[in-house]
Amino acid sequence: MNKRAGGCILPPRMIRTLLHLLAACLWLASGAARAQLTIEITGGGGNQIPVAVLQFAGEAVLPTSITDIIEADLLRSGRFRTQYAGGVNPLPTEPSQVNFGDWKTRGADAIVIGGAQRLPDGRFEVRFRLFDVPKQTQLAGVAYTLSPAQARATAHRIADVIYEKLTGERGVFSTRIAYVVKQNGRFELRIADADGQGAQVALASREPIISPSWSPDGTRLAYVSFESKKPVVYVHSLTSGQRHVVANFRGSNSAPSWSPDGKQLAAVLSKEGGSQIYLINADGSNVRRITQSAGIDTEPFFSADGQFIYFTSDRGGSPQIYRMSAAGGEASRITFDGGYNVSPRLSVNGKSMAFVSRHDGRFQLAVMDLESRQMQVLTDTQRDESPSFAPNGTMILYATEVGGRGVLAAVSADGRVKQRLSVQAADVREPAWGPFLVN
Repeated sequence: MNKRAGGCILPPRMIRTLLHLLAACLWLASGAARAQLTIEITGGGGNQIPVAVLQFAGEAVLPTSITDIIEADLLRSGRFRTQYAGGVNPLPTEPSQVNFGDWKTRGADAIVIGGAQRLPDGRFEVRFRLFDVPKQTQLAGVAYTLSPAQARATAHRIADVIYEKLTGERGVFSTRIAYVVKQNGRFELRIADADGQGAQVALASREPIISPSWSPDGTRLAYVSFESKKPVVYVHSLTSGQRHVVANFRGSNSAPSWSPDGKQLAAVLSKEGGSQIYLINADGSNVRRITQSAGIDTEPFFSADGQFIYFTSDRGGSPQIYRMSAAGGEASRITFDGGYNVSPRLSVNGKSMAFVSRHDGRFQLAVMDLESRQMQVLTDTQRDESPSFAPNGTMILYATEVGGRGVLAAVSADGRVKQRLSVQAADVREPAWGPFLVN
């Protein structure tokens, strides 16, 4: 969020102290980071679906337990409660082997069975089936061929299928998140699975790294690095490891945000004096200014259809959220409740906006229904910032502070399901939830 000083809001994160120049670019294949995010579920949802996930027959041949990952994914969503699945021998792999009456007695509405086997070429085959217990019908059944390194990813894909079949919403277990870890004077931009596992370093530096933003296809990250002793916007390819400068003008270059087609970025530049919003092609060309206010305009974010840009501005005297055409022109004010509302982030369906609102001195995550303009505060913490919607719109990832240390947290859009994600003895901030992966 932007901090207030001397009656105005400062450009994003400009208050952070610049350190001595020493940056090292690391490609994702450099190996797993030493410390993974750990997830603690701090609040559960209502109307949870009871599901039994039976151990996959033969899964001991795999490098990790498919069953455990699927079960953990479902529990973490807050939409399910898992039923005791022990005492079944032999483990069923076919519909004819499932005793639906037994599972109805146990209280399960759905049951997952599966199996794994090693193939002659060294790969594995994993099969699973999902059943509706009351109706005694199969809802899904898929077979996957995978390498040993793809075991976790396959488990997430299976959990996504189960989630979608039982809730009607697309699952996000196969997506990724980006975040920044500060530890021992070093900043690392990390990419991890949505469950916090498999974290790898995209960029390491002695200088701050802020504002990561995923391209719509999930292959690139835009971010701001201070390695040149000033904020510069980069675009970093996650497939090649190469990156290029998009904005390095006089003054501050900050707050990059992708257009839905991935062809351009909105960013905040102060090259003409005050902080204003510009559009820039993803290769750094065709820079054009779209706001013309006397105040500070910052934190742009495109609507899902690309027609509008939401942003934070103090043009009315206090930091509030505005909306304008992506082509420029007049802006209309969106937030009116309270004297400080910043960091707009829209859900993919365009119906909701997450943002940070100040109430009684506390900076808290809020969500607004854009049609009714009804607002709901989702958290009870003190210093929330950097909200980011999951691509299915059901969860919001954000940064907050616990015990003076930065941690990530997630909350469902209705405020019921709550999680905390942290790295031991490190400061974690600047989260961004990636898009659905392109198959």
